[in-house]
Amino acid sequence: MTARPSAPVSASGEATGGDAIGADGVSERTRWQAFAVAVAVASLTILDLSKVNVGIPAIEQAFGASPTQIQLIVAGYVLAFGIVLVPSGRFGDLHSRRRMFLIGLVVFLIASLLCAIAPTVELLAASRILQGVSAGLLMPQVLGLTQQLFTGAARGRAFGIFGAVIGLSTAFGPTLGGLLIGVGGPELGWRLIFWMNVPLVIGLFPFAYKLLPRAQPDAHGPRDLDLFGTALLGGTVLSLMLPFVLTTGAPDDDPSRWWWLAAFVALAVAFVAWERRYTGRGRAAIVDFALFRIGAYRNGTLIATAYFAAMPATFLTLSLFLQFGLGLEPVYAGMVTIPFALASAVTSWYSGRVATTIGRPVVVWGLVGVVLGLAGTIASAFLLPAGISPWVVAGFMALAGAGGGAVIAPNQTLTLADVPLTSAGVAGSIGQVGQRAGTAVGIAAATAAFYATIYAEEGRAGRVDVYQDAFLHASLVILAFVGVALVLALLDLRARSTDSL
Repeated sequence: MTARPSAPVSASGEATGGDAIGADGVSERTRWQAFAVAVAVASLTILDLSKVNVGIPAIEQAFGASPTQIQLIVAGYVLAFGIVLVPSGRFGDLHSRRRMFLIGLVVFLIASLLCAIAPTVELLAASRILQGVSAGLLMPQVLGLTQQLFTGAARGRAFGIFGAVIGLSTAFGPTLGGLLIGVGGPELGWRLIFWMNVPLVIGLFPFAYKLLPRAQPDAHGPRDLDLFGTALLGGTVLSLMLPFVLTTGAPDDDPSRWWWLAAFVALAVAFVAWERRYTGRGRAAIVDFALFRIGAYRNGTLIATAYFAAMPATFLTLSLFLQFGLGLEPVYAGMVTIPFALASAVTSWYSGRVATTIGRPVVVWGLVGVVLGLAGTIASAFLLPAGISPWVVAGFMALAGAGGGAVIAPNQTLTLADVPLTSAGVAGSIGQVGQRAGTAVGIAAATAAFYATIYAEEGRAGRVDVYQDAFLHASLVILAFVGVALVLALLDLRARSTDSL
């Protein structure tokens, strides 16, 4: 079912007073209620990226899991997430974002239940992959719906809220996971991490069914879904991410996994050639390559990819260091990230409001704050006594969080600002693929540096010294990714300044 495009409450995206009705017949109150449901579900998918990290030691102990199995539990979610994003975004753009959202919500419910009752580590890993599939169905619809519901200043505010929620979900995930493990103990606690999703999804489903818009803008041109192109794209994303998912830092890592990158190059070339041929016949391609000619979209996607290579890896390696190195209980290890979450929420909300007026400089200064905060975190963990280190680390994580909040929301707003509304879902999906690929690469690189150091130094020094070195090496990898994001933001800022002359 299609209808004319959604309009903001007013042409500028501002409320006109009261519960104003837009040109599409949707009231301002209903818009924000629908947005709240969508963002609440998005936060669940991001929470499951971060809250599981703090449960890894308990899962490892419960099943006697190998490093490869643990990596599949952590990164298999990201892998499946990335593979499904673009086709689900494209289908949502062409047919119904609401329908795809509701399907994704049901799959997320089933996958969470399977994770909670998994009797073996293999079934847990498989259920996590299914959970990643559901997240890949959901996230593009959230971004597409946000584009559809708002324009102008209202869209900036919406993405500011979105960024704040995602920042809170990412940073509070370890704390929440730690609390659940503290309540349930090592045997049951990690299962509660997944059980938590079940009542939340059941509660959100009727609101999603009622509030999400049934109509959406007409998608001009062909409405077919390129199945062969979808398969090629899935193979391309899989072959890019899989070798990193299989990288654990253990001495027995199979070097042949890197041949998957050769397959990635071949499949990427085949995908581009097929899509051009398919489009040349007047059909609808799965990826609109014209999007990459939009400078703001291309540059913003690259910045987000580099940034998301850094931050999830930061929370994972910091949690490992605090628990294994300093001996903190999971709940206390999770609490160290609370200052990051709070600072990120504040700056996300504010920076989303000013993104359309100030532009890329907000992102640049945010990345500078992240670099300074992470550098202070590394120095605190490496130089200070174990009794003091977590407190000082929490302070520097607040600085990193303040910077991070000024990255996600403004970058999302700037990236999608010039994208046509009828391509909002697939454009958001491509950006999310970059973020998920970045996450897989970042987690693999950082954890490989972390565990490789432990294997190399095992038996040579005290436990704290070994884990300090491991965290230092992992953090240097993470800082390199943030540095890449900062360089890309500066280049984009320079390009914008040149264009304005």
